[in-house]
Amino acid sequence: MGVVTVRSLGLRGISGYEVGVECYLSGGLPSFDLVGLPDAAVREARERVRAAVKNCGAQFPVSRITVNLAPAGERKAGTVYDLPILVGLLACGNEIPPPPDDAAFIGELSLTGAVRRVSGVLPMALAAKARGVRELYVPAENAAEATLAGGLTVYGIGNARQLADALRGRSRLTPAPPWEPRPDTTPLPDLRDVMGQEQVRRALEIAAAGAHNILLIGSPGAGKSMLAKRLPSILPDLTRTEALEATAIWSVAGLTDAERPMLTRRPFRNPHHTASTAAFVGGGATVKPGEISLAHCGVLFLDELPEFRRDALEAMRQPLEDGEVTIARASGTVRLPASFQLVCAMNPCPCGWRGHPSGRCRCTARAVERYVEKISGPLLDRIDLHVSVPSVEYEAMRRREAAEDSASVKKRVGAARERQLKRFEGAGIASNARIPPSALAQYCPLGADAEILMENAFRTMGLTARSHDRILRVARTIADLEGAENIEAAHLAEAIQYRNTELLKG
Repeated sequence: MGVVTVRSLGLRGISGYEVGVECYLSGGLPSFDLVGLPDAAVREARERVRAAVKNCGAQFPVSRITVNLAPAGERKAGTVYDLPILVGLLACGNEIPPPPDDAAFIGELSLTGAVRRVSGVLPMALAAKARGVRELYVPAENAAEATLAGGLTVYGIGNARQLADALRGRSRLTPAPPWEPRPDTTPLPDLRDVMGQEQVRRALEIAAAGAHNILLIGSPGAGKSMLAKRLPSILPDLTRTEALEATAIWSVAGLTDAERPMLTRRPFRNPHHTASTAAFVGGGATVKPGEISLAHCGVLFLDELPEFRRDALEAMRQPLEDGEVTIARASGTVRLPASFQLVCAMNPCPCGWRGHPSGRCRCTARAVERYVEKISGPLLDRIDLHVSVPSVEYEAMRRREAAEDSASVKKRVGAARERQLKRFEGAGIASNARIPPSALAQYCPLGADAEILMENAFRTMGLTARSHDRILRVARTIADLEGAENIEAAHLAEAIQYRNTELLKG
């Protein structure tokens, strides 16, 4: 038989693309050549396929074998090509008929012929659907995830013998049923656990309602981390589109599993302060998503903000504005989604006790300045809400009545988001925090009183054009929470108080 081409898929960043696996047997001394810019993992497929063919009861071709992965100019990585290479060799050796033209194969093989799960199945399935593939053969553990693409007949393969028998017509495979998300009953940390801190709770509600970035500043034990970890409990539920976008990123990172192939809750990422720049934005020889992409459609929480590496923090500046990160390499440029909500927490000084009622802080003014200067002004300017978290008073801790729970706050947040969806219908704007500067005049007009207040604040507080715009967006969210059609002076005044200009000045 001449050249047998088996359709498969590969990954470029978090996007799938079609790969043609061309298998050819020719005369000469037995050999097995793999071409088409394979990396080490792809080259090692030769040994895995050889053993898997023998262990599935087939005859391995004794001839010169050439396998080309097309397009040959695109670097191939990973173990997803094991299964299509095996199918191509079996077809070349007349062990099975050539696979249908509308079928594609992805999967890793063990030496025994078992088919193991791979990463990035969802974006590859979406690419297969776009390229006219109708039947997709994937590892059994990835079948549920592949069905999320829709419009495909997905077959979960447990081992090579099972697939060979099905392609020979000796048995039939059962298509995987479309996976439907089940309610996640695991309780999230609830705001009812927070004692006091009404002002901070209000700021969190505003941040959730408009998807605004927020910075919490307070002494140790004031509850900064506790409050931040309860933000997901008041955020709106993921839409189907958001869930698929976030799941595609997690799939490429290998964070999905057979039990829950799709995210049903907004991501909450909490990296350690020792994380590198590549861990934040993504990278590597084969580009993998970083923390800011894994937090797409969710929350990125940075505790002890000044302790993070300066270059890692600065790398977030552009994604905070654009909602995506561009990674440029000599081999090409990859764009990764990174539309996340940033939540930060920090102490007011190196020892952490500045402003505490105990008066135990002994930090000099210059030491405090150096501590704050670890965070650049441009990064602080991109954070909408700067909130002081005071120490909890004894009376608040001993209070008997229960605080308002997250479910009640989430209802108000959901109502505010509904108003935004109606306002931005057809404009391609997801939330108030994403209103472009060119549309602020349309969506955030100010009355005469509010205009005077904004002008005075701009001059006396030394605001930048960016902070001016962010105050307007926060004021728009406050008005939405109140159910107001227009931004009033009271809404703007509350938004202005969340700009901690003293901190910005360092």
